[in-house]
Amino acid sequence: MRAQIAQRTLRTDRWWLPPLATFAGLLLISIYAAVRTFMGDYYWVDEYRYLTPMYSPCLTEECLPNAAHFGRLLPELPGFLTPPVIIIPFLLGFRVTCYYYRKAYYRAAWMSPPACAVAEPHAKYTGETRFPLIAQNLHRYFFYAASLLLLINIYDAAFAFSTGIGLGNIVLLVNVGLLGAYTLSCHSCRHIAGGRLKHFSKHPVRYWAWTQISKLNARHMQLAWASLIFVCVTDLYVALVASGTIADLRFVN
Repeated sequence: MRAQIAQRTLRTDRWWLPPLATFAGLLLISIYAAVRTFMGDYYWVDEYRYLTPMYSPCLTEECLPNAAHFGRLLPELPGFLTPPVIIIPFLLGFRVTCYYYRKAYYRAAWMSPPACAVAEPHAKYTGETRFPLIAQNLHRYFFYAASLLLLINIYDAAFAFSTGIGLGNIVLLVNVGLLGAYTLSCHSCRHIAGGRLKHFSKHPVRYWAWTQISKLNARHMQLAWASLIFVCVTDLYVALVASGTIADLRFVN
């Protein structure tokens, strides 16, 4: 039982600041992503072959022909729906079930708990054993889907180099680098590499992979934020170039 004290907490520091900042950051990014998702425009720069990661892969009939690198395999979506709704469930599934993001939004949005040594407002706690939180156990499967989407993003970044080198190429390259580091630092990836082994000495390759992934895993929180923010930066840059608001800085044509 919780200590029988009248105060909610005896902490005197600004314990509420980290969860508040986390909530504000996630809210702003969510609003930006929602606006860009349903905008349905300015996602492809034909001259330089820049495709924003928010619309990759573009698979429906609404997609611009040159932006559909793998073909327009799906019919036109009804109503206000746009091509990103096809891939968003997988991207959100991976991020939302991520071990770090669970901690982030459990504390910031659900106040469960809001901070160390601060009582949560909920009467009881059932953990991740009941619906809907039991779905967090699907994280490994979302990891597989996110890994496939990462390979597609890498292809998009490499494909854009066929027209030369510009600032957009560098932005796309940094984006896939951060996405790759975040994906590889995932706890599920670490377990896949070295989990369920009784003797590391008998599996030197898997042990080496496990040690390298463990180094990334120690920076999982930083990589989670950096990759999430830079996806928005990349999308914004592509959108500004595609709309003609700015011109891409070219180094090699």
